[in-house]
Amino acid sequence: MSAVLPTARAADKARSMTPARPRRRLDPKYLPLAATISLFAAVVLAGSLRYDGFFSLQVFLNLLIDNSFLLVVAVGMTFVILTGGIDLSVGSVIAFSTMVLATLVEQHGWSPAPAIAVVLVMGTAFGAFMGLLIERFRLQPFIVTLAGMFLARGLCYLISIDSISITSEAYTELAQLRVPFFAETSLSLGAVIGVAVLLVAMYVAHCTPFGRTVYAIGGNEHSAHLMGLPVRRTLVGVYALSGLCSALAGVLFTFYMLSGYGLHAVGLELDAIAAVVIGGTLLSGGVGYVAGTLFGVLMLGVIQTLIAFDGTLSSWWTRIVVGLLLFAFCLLQRVVSLRAGRR
Repeated sequence: MSAVLPTARAADKARSMTPARPRRRLDPKYLPLAATISLFAAVVLAGSLRYDGFFSLQVFLNLLIDNSFLLVVAVGMTFVILTGGIDLSVGSVIAFSTMVLATLVEQHGWSPAPAIAVVLVMGTAFGAFMGLLIERFRLQPFIVTLAGMFLARGLCYLISIDSISITSEAYTELAQLRVPFFAETSLSLGAVIGVAVLLVAMYVAHCTPFGRTVYAIGGNEHSAHLMGLPVRRTLVGVYALSGLCSALAGVLFTFYMLSGYGLHAVGLELDAIAAVVIGGTLLSGGVGYVAGTLFGVLMLGVIQTLIAFDGTLSSWWTRIVVGLLLFAFCLLQRVVSLRAGRR
């Protein structure tokens, strides 16, 4: 017995001297993304328990089909916000793209491919012009893109004050094309393009020098300059990318609406910003993930779907819920910033 006690005491002493393993804690920068994914899963679970047929693959795919244009424009907005900027012109560029596309296809008899190419080049050039003004003259992105918003929306009415329907057979076939997915489910061409844009953007953001420079600018632009990174070229490129995504979103919008109109996509820039913020990208820049933007867009879509399944609520409840979510995520971003500051 006397031999056992010293051995036990020695073991206890040895355990007390061994440094405890640090607990693995979630990095604060992942908190907004984790919150978005968890909330999305909870909302989908609640909807599936309350409504028959809500938890089905086609209902989930419909979220992508109905919001493909929002996903594309939100991807471009993610890169802008990661640099600490903002782009308020995206909704107007979408509307202008639909007007130009409808005019070329319907009134001038162009085939869809060259008309779409012209629209994409136009959107890229418009975004690059705003980026050049922001970078060269050190203007505030809010003011420059606000001017771009008014300019693009005004140009719509130089073309026509009325809606221009797209009745081209070739274009209608593209809009109605369905891509089989699994069993009896399918995706629209717009949804497939949206997912492809998302995957390419994820690669660009996390696996290319351009993406790393975007994060560096958002973290500290002055430090990025001192590191020898191409800050000026990247800033112009980010707004050019946003313009390209906006023009492509305009193409997808015509697939969805089969028309061009100067009042298309009014306020869509706010939906895009909301999706990016809910997806976990900090408005101050430097922190965020393109994959999070997908869940932000899906969150907006699932809220609309829940209201549609309910049938008794006005569509304005979507805005109310999104507003509450934005308040919550802005507070969460503040918590993340404070925790990061203590490190």
